[in-house]
Amino acid sequence: MSSPSALDTLLWIIIPYLALAVFILGHIWRYRYDRFGWTTRSSQIYESKLLRIASPMFHYGIIAVFFGHAVGLGIPKSWTEAVGITDARYHFMAITIGLGAAIATVGGLAILIFRRRTNKRVFGATTKLDKLMYFMLALVILAGTYSTIVESALGHYDYREGISVWFRQFWAFQPDAGLMAAAPPGFQVHVMAAILLFALWPFTRLVHVFTVPLGYVTRPYIVYRSKDEIRQPQRRGWEKIDF
Repeated sequence: MSSPSALDTLLWIIIPYLALAVFILGHIWRYRYDRFGWTTRSSQIYESKLLRIASPMFHYGIIAVFFGHAVGLGIPKSWTEAVGITDARYHFMAITIGLGAAIATVGGLAILIFRRRTNKRVFGATTKLDKLMYFMLALVILAGTYSTIVESALGHYDYREGISVWFRQFWAFQPDAGLMAAAPPGFQVHVMAAILLFALWPFTRLVHVFTVPLGYVTRPYIVYRSKDEIRQPQRRGWEKIDF
């Protein structure tokens, strides 16, 4: 493998660490100066039928994708082989389980985008950053699905010997840019789009991922009272007007 060029160093060392810095500092800034904006900006009040279908599909799918990436990137190939998981079995599990998670994620995201584009009230509540976020999410998911099926399963590229090694080196502050430079184009697009998405993350509604509603456990009950005539008698001095 040839030594990485200046462009490779920029793409796979400098930009990833800059994105990591923006990710961390951006969340700190957002929490300190925009705490009221730390929200999902829910649009359920405008439309709920499609949201009931799309939201669980997308969220459960993306959670499965996250754990799949945690295993594929974080656990060395030698460890899975040591416990008896062969390459054939690992790739079979990655394709079957991963494809199911990808279908749920892509399907849910497609419905969410369709909902935002076709419902005027939902679209009116969509910011420019929301549109960019959806585009980046779609690019990351579609590029990852393509590269896993076409370049890994059918093209026989083993990302655990390249991208996964680079990923673990990245957190040890010793990344080899040549490993990413040697990866197929689909995987390069997938990884770079993910890096840019993480840089964008603190400034979008994605911050709600780090919000844990622990207050719901200890907060007092909310009491709702009826306003009908029986429980809410007419006050003196006021006459009821029928419209």
